[in-house]
Amino acid sequence: MGTAKTRAQNKYISKAYDRINLVLPKGRKDVIKQYAETNGESVNSFINRAIDETMSRDNANKEAVSE
Repeated sequence: MGTAKTRAQNKYISKAYDRINLVLPKGRKDVIKQYAETNGESVNSFINRAIDETMSRDNANKEAVSE
């Protein structure tokens, strides 16, 4: 069994965050991890930044086309 601290942390995480199971081709995880570390980021923060930047760029492109 986990400690009380671990159980409390897992309870908080389950309430505060959503999880996505990401499947990658073999070896890709290591490439992403190395890239993130080289840029001073965790894999999680890199993936979140990549998603945010892509969505922002895509939305800007849609707005430009509709003008």
